[in-house]
Amino acid sequence: MRSRIILLVGVAVVILGIFSLVNSCSRRKLSESSGVDVAKSAQELHVLAKALLEDGDIVEAKNLYKQIVFDFPNFKHIDEVRQKLEILNMKIIFSIVSAGELTVMHEVQSGDTLSKIAKKYSTTVELIKRSNGLKTDVIQAGRKLRIWTGVFSMAVDKSQNKLTLKSNDEIIKVYDVATGAENCTPVGTFTIKSRIPNPVWYKDGEAIPPESPENILGTRWLGFDLASYGIHGTTQPESIGQQTTQGCVRMLNKDVEELYSIVPLETEVVIVD
Repeated sequence: MRSRIILLVGVAVVILGIFSLVNSCSRRKLSESSGVDVAKSAQELHVLAKALLEDGDIVEAKNLYKQIVFDFPNFKHIDEVRQKLEILNMKIIFSIVSAGELTVMHEVQSGDTLSKIAKKYSTTVELIKRSNGLKTDVIQAGRKLRIWTGVFSMAVDKSQNKLTLKSNDEIIKVYDVATGAENCTPVGTFTIKSRIPNPVWYKDGEAIPPESPENILGTRWLGFDLASYGIHGTTQPESIGQQTTQGCVRMLNKDVEELYSIVPLETEVVIVD
């Protein structure tokens, strides 16, 4: 008799457990379909992220904004969240704060130069200087420098005229660009083989200096491993967002200068229709 009672109690516990699990799943599905709890959860994360920003914790704030973008794409403030996420991504890249496995601290050794350090970690001198607040190229032995080690890549969507900057496949920022007229920008996977500040533009055998308003390359050039093609600035900002170039990817000068300071040689660029 006693064993029978114990058996019945055990069965009842199992049934209650199953009922609770089913009920929980049903409530979750209902909340997802109605959007009520989803919106509330996103709003809570949004408020918390703002509070973290006010406290100066940009890394954790960034992580919360990233969670909102991935888990709550229909959140009513999603455009604002995406914009803040991009701002924080760039702020972290250009700051001295640790970003976990994406950064390391390098102690300067005798004989080190910024160029040697940049080559060792596949980054740029400009990024090392900016993130560590360096005003000159002079560095002293014993100083610790924060180095970004995440691998950058870029993707260009010609149909949208957008360039997406990534680090270790995480989207960092999306830029508006101009691409080739009549869809003439080549499609494929390329690598950055040249980085030139204030490039000279060669047109019909004539060298047009960077200070000339006729030099359409703007303030920076990131050349592909395909002759005569690359990413550059512009003297025609009104063309951004259109298919108007001779085949290159054109950006606002402020945007290409930002990109130039981040992406090193051998950075991959994927261009799709």
